[in-house]
Amino acid sequence: MGDPKGFLKIRRKVSGYRPVEERINDYSEVEIRLSDDERRLQAARCMDCGVPFCHWACPVSNVMPEWQDRLYRGDWIGAWAALEDYNPFPEFTGRVCPALCEASCVLGANDEPVTIRQNELAVIEKAYDLGLVVPKPPKSRNGKRVAIVGAGPAGLAAAYYLNRAGFSVTLYEGDRQAGGYLRYGIPNFKLDKNFIDRRIRIMANEGVVFKTGCRVGTARYAFGTQGSGSRIVEPADLEASYDLILLAIGAREPRDMKVPGRELGGIVQALDFLSLQNRNLAGEAEDALEPITAFGKQVVVIGGGDTGADCVGTANRQGAKKVTQIEVLPKPPEHRPAEQPWPLWPAVLKTSSSHLEGGERLWSVNTKAFTGNGQVAAVRCVRAAWTETEGRRVLTEVPGSAFDLEADLVLLAMGFTHVVQDGAVAGFGLETDAQGNIRTQGSFHTSNPKVWAAGDSRNGASLVVRAIADGRAAAEAIIRSLT
Repeated sequence: MGDPKGFLKIRRKVSGYRPVEERINDYSEVEIRLSDDERRLQAARCMDCGVPFCHWACPVSNVMPEWQDRLYRGDWIGAWAALEDYNPFPEFTGRVCPALCEASCVLGANDEPVTIRQNELAVIEKAYDLGLVVPKPPKSRNGKRVAIVGAGPAGLAAAYYLNRAGFSVTLYEGDRQAGGYLRYGIPNFKLDKNFIDRRIRIMANEGVVFKTGCRVGTARYAFGTQGSGSRIVEPADLEASYDLILLAIGAREPRDMKVPGRELGGIVQALDFLSLQNRNLAGEAEDALEPITAFGKQVVVIGGGDTGADCVGTANRQGAKKVTQIEVLPKPPEHRPAEQPWPLWPAVLKTSSSHLEGGERLWSVNTKAFTGNGQVAAVRCVRAAWTETEGRRVLTEVPGSAFDLEADLVLLAMGFTHVVQDGAVAGFGLETDAQGNIRTQGSFHTSNPKVWAAGDSRNGASLVVRAIADGRAAAEAIIRSLT
């Protein structure tokens, strides 16, 4: 513990964002950085608790007190070494993780947790600046070959650990570039794709083989692969060529809504909208994909989560006339509710950088229908009231509360359900559970003894950091099994 009284003397200070009038005109990252000295002071607030609940809450089991103490002391090399021991990609989690650790920080009991996520980002970026993050190929290979299908967070994490353990690893990705949701879902203003490319280059130089534009069977592993010239890889060919196949294809089947008028034009899935914008910025625009733009339009985003917030920020950057985000659930409290005491993760109001850039947020609003003549013109809504009945929430509509929201573009951001049920799932003869996820037996084994699954494809849609953790755990299980 660098400074035993640090948490008493130093207040929490977040990095903050670039000015709205500046960032709204570009897609560069919005979050700024504190100076090294200020970041060291923030690390001094870590109490080095006897029981580090931050470590308990972190899916990758990060040892926060250890590396934050070294950060406070100015030992950037030591801080990075301790961070890398548990997290293969802190440059990703340092940007997009919701920081479950901070909710469980002892100081978080008073809403003043250590700025763990931003401290983590500072450490990894300093490590890159110092030339510490370099390829580390294994000294020898063990003769075992593993194919990983899907180069999102789980697949990349599994490849990282398997390769360093001496396995020959080939990553098959259906899209043009590796990264999955990191590349084609999260906007550039939250995660610049140069940071993904930087890590991919290191892994390739360590010996990981990336085969992009390869779809196993007919599965849609990444957004917009139709029309991208992807070639088909037969599941049987993989089974014949590798000792083991790990599916990390994600769970990116978007939730839809069955209400009158859903067939109208101008109602699109959020990920189609976000993915197309990311592709345009990367010069990957697809002739086969219909353009989606918010310029000059009244945009309604249905869904109050992170994906919905990303749509708000993107629509504003595209020049939307007006943006309204609606959520059927009630507005969360601003502070930790009594029924979710520390160190549990609290359901509190989240205001992202996108919300600060313009737009209106409406809560307890249920979508009843879409209206228009061939093209959507309005969203018909009704106010929702929520009551607790036998431990579960029950929605009732408020009488006389119906209203319309004018809309030229509606973005559905209601989350994801399961893997797409074709291609690799069918090609390998895999079983799925009631939720549509790949059924695993024991740890990561599927109904096909040579095929394993990891990440969202077996657990359902979740956080990037949880996908990384599951990819690492799958790699560890494969190492035990094949050696």
